[in-house]
Amino acid sequence: MYSLSPVGIIESPYKEKFSVPRQPRLVTSATSRVKLIGDANCPESVRGLEQFSHLWLLFLFDKNLEAGWKPTVRPPRLGGNERIGVFASRATFRPNGIGMSAVELKGISHLDGHIYIDLGSVDLVDGTPIVDIKPYIPYSDSISNAQGGYAQEKPCELTVGFSAQAKTTLEARKNGTHEQLVIEQVLAQDPRPAYKKGKPDSKEYAVYLFDLNVRFTVNENLITVNTIEPF
Repeated sequence: MYSLSPVGIIESPYKEKFSVPRQPRLVTSATSRVKLIGDANCPESVRGLEQFSHLWLLFLFDKNLEAGWKPTVRPPRLGGNERIGVFASRATFRPNGIGMSAVELKGISHLDGHIYIDLGSVDLVDGTPIVDIKPYIPYSDSISNAQGGYAQEKPCELTVGFSAQAKTTLEARKNGTHEQLVIEQVLAQDPRPAYKKGKPDSKEYAVYLFDLNVRFTVNENLITVNTIEPF
């Protein structure tokens, strides 16, 4: 038997799985950081890390571990109906619940006895345990002629609009301009289940970003943010 101990915890704007982009670097305005913990929380562990522009994060899908896994899954990029093998997907329900993301390194900071690795856009829920961090090596990790199968192209984005109430709420907040941009980029990815896309949908949805409850509706290719409230 093997055991894993987290080396850090991610801090991100995404407070639930529903709001998380399906891949890193899709929501370019959002930033995050890894808070190192335990024996990894020491200056020696990050010595020389600043030489690299990007990192690999290995993490645990900790909220899914108890649910187990199945040999086949339904990827959103295939409409949520067609089944393929779990190893031909990036599904969150996996035999060992391990994920990996390539992310931008923005810097290293020290605060209140903790070392933080400051990052760009991630696809991780706030509080996700990080089990390892590795430098991204361009000459070996970037493969120019790689084939992406059913996910070769970046997914299409929807247009996002804000109601008067939503704009007023954001305008009154200290970081409202930045938060509006993050909300817009998150919702443009259409976080709804894949089978809902391209169909009439009268339901109002909610995502939790930062400390905000963002409620929205979808009409064809337009997402409208109806209300925004602190939670």
